[in-house]
Amino acid sequence: MPYSRFRQTAVDVAAGTLWRMPGSFGIARLFGAPYSLRCVVFHNISAAQSPFTTGMNVSITPVDLEGALRFLTAHYTPVRLEDVLADVDGHSLPARPVLVTFDDAYASVVDVAAPLCKKFGVPAIYFVNAAFINNQRLAADNLLCYVANVRGMKTIDAAARTLRRAEIPQLNTLSEVFGSLLSSLTLAEREEFLEAVRSLAGISERCLAEESALYLTTEQLRALASFDFEIGNHTYSHVHCRAMLSGEFGQEIDRNKAELETLSGTKVRSFSQPYGSSKDLTSELAGHLGRSGHKAVFLSESVANPRGADLFHLNRVNPRVDSDDAFFFDLEVLPRLRAVRNKLLRGGEPVRAGRNVRVALTTAKAKNYVESLDRR
Repeated sequence: MPYSRFRQTAVDVAAGTLWRMPGSFGIARLFGAPYSLRCVVFHNISAAQSPFTTGMNVSITPVDLEGALRFLTAHYTPVRLEDVLADVDGHSLPARPVLVTFDDAYASVVDVAAPLCKKFGVPAIYFVNAAFINNQRLAADNLLCYVANVRGMKTIDAAARTLRRAEIPQLNTLSEVFGSLLSSLTLAEREEFLEAVRSLAGISERCLAEESALYLTTEQLRALASFDFEIGNHTYSHVHCRAMLSGEFGQEIDRNKAELETLSGTKVRSFSQPYGSSKDLTSELAGHLGRSGHKAVFLSESVANPRGADLFHLNRVNPRVDSDDAFFFDLEVLPRLRAVRNKLLRGGEPVRAGRNVRVALTTAKAKNYVESLDRR
């Protein structure tokens, strides 16, 4: 059996075993890191495969989302952003608080997720990119995914060769494009690359966007308030922020905030980092977000948020929701282990797991373990 499959099988067995044990939530606390606010993130909701999303790992079925919401309301207390912002002393949130969020501008969030959230009484934040509202453009991720599925990765690799960069390796997978290439490009280089993709693939982005009807409309955005959804900022066109110059924040951060507030008629108070990496949350960006009226910033590194967590560094979990035991393990256990790992890699003091269990991992072992977790 390949190592990756063996590792996943081991995780699945551990998840099933722990979930079936009496007092599983108490046992999870023994894994070391304090854990207060749980945040989960979902994206597209669809029962069918689509060339725009297949291979991106962003879609779950309506059945799985309904099961996830049923699980959350049975074992956690859903909260609103207002509750999180008001938790100034780290002690006012209810037991096992959970904040549900959605990223990107998918229409399925309005069509499927919002009614399900209303059914279960779950408030949510929807982080939207205004550039894609009304289906006049395609997000880079969906464009590249479509081209990879319909034209093949060779087209995307050929487009990368047009960039004036000698160090770009051959691109064989979408994960290499999203994880390595896009994050290294400036906004100008990114657009140059995407234009080459469109040209080599021989597609009209606007026609393709209109035909796909992938994203929400202005009317749907306005309707979200009736479902107890708050609108958040996700940059105008879903970009990595690490390579942005401070002078470019206006076109991606401020413009998106202003357009969403105008279209929705509500105040935008929070920001979700596209791709979820703390590497993109530079000190310059954090300062700009604070000055521009944002009260909370969300990442997606699946690390436990301690009591009184920094509101500009709130972590979310992108969980497996095909079973309760997998959801429990992804939401309760792995975030604690990652928090322990992070402290060890920072050279901190040994971490106590619960009251009586001391986590005895060396930094080298922790590094190896986290690499295995993040490659799941």
